Amino acid sequence: MKLRIGFLIALSAMAGYAAVATKVDGWQLVILFVAGLLASSGSAVFNQFYDRDLDRLMPRTAGRPLAAGTLDATRALWFAGALLLTGCAIAVLAFNWVVAIHLFLGAFVYGIVYTVWLKRLHWTNIIIGGAAGSFAVLAGAAAVDATHWLLPSLMAITLFLWTPSHFWSLAILIKDDYAKAGVPMLPVVLGDAACAKWIFANTIALVISALLPTLFGELGVLYAVVSTGFGARFLWLNWKLVQDPSRELAKRNFLFSMQYLAGVFLAVVIDRHISLEMFGL
Repeated sequence: MKLRIGFLIALSAMAGYAAVATKVDGWQLVILFVAGLLASSGSAVFNQFYDRDLDRLMPRTAGRPLAAGTLDATRALWFAGALLLTGCAIAVLAFNWVVAIHLFLGAFVYGIVYTVWLKRLHWTNIIIGGAAGSFAVLAGAAAVDATHWLLPSLMAITLFLWTPSHFWSLAILIKDDYAKAGVPMLPVVLGDAACAKWIFANTIALVISALLPTLFGELGVLYAVVSTGFGARFLWLNWKLVQDPSRELAKRNFLFSMQYLAGVFLAVVIDRHISLEMFGL
């Protein structure tokens, strides 16, 4: 079920909710978290169902139940469908159809667009596949108000641009696995040095996108300061990776990328729900 990814997707939905809500309802957040986690888990199970041939070729994934043959593939496929449908059903019953549609679209992009259509075809797979997480933010916002679209859309753009910088750093670490399986990830196709330059260029766009909510008047000074601080740190680590595209620095970039996203989304929540007067701003 790739629960770590599922938790990230669910937390992104919660960030979208908090960005729009004037008052946060704890029970609604719990229900949204569960719905997002189930929908994401459904697409993750399908991913392992479809990629079980590739997973057998990579030491990192060879022990997965479907790759190892310890879990029946047909049952796993039914399980994937049940998870996705349950998550969408909860979204409809607790919120509205718009939330369910966004959760479904996120699962579709990851399960079909990324896994089936792009992963084995071209190194741009993760760029387009990054849209899967963006739908979670939109789902969370729609749980509050489906007509409030500007701030959630700007957050979705940031999450979309975050994915390549995050994943390409990981891809450098596990490049040998992808090479063995014949998966055309960026460092396999272009090499670590070129990949590091792409990460740096993408993160420039990411950091700029994270300032758009302030430029459009959706968020204030506090958000801009926190976002810029995290962005500066991320760019510095990226630049060091460009100078030395080593596994050690790739790991540091990968780990900080998660801190960056958490910091930016937390800044959204703080800016929306904590008075700036408390900080003298």
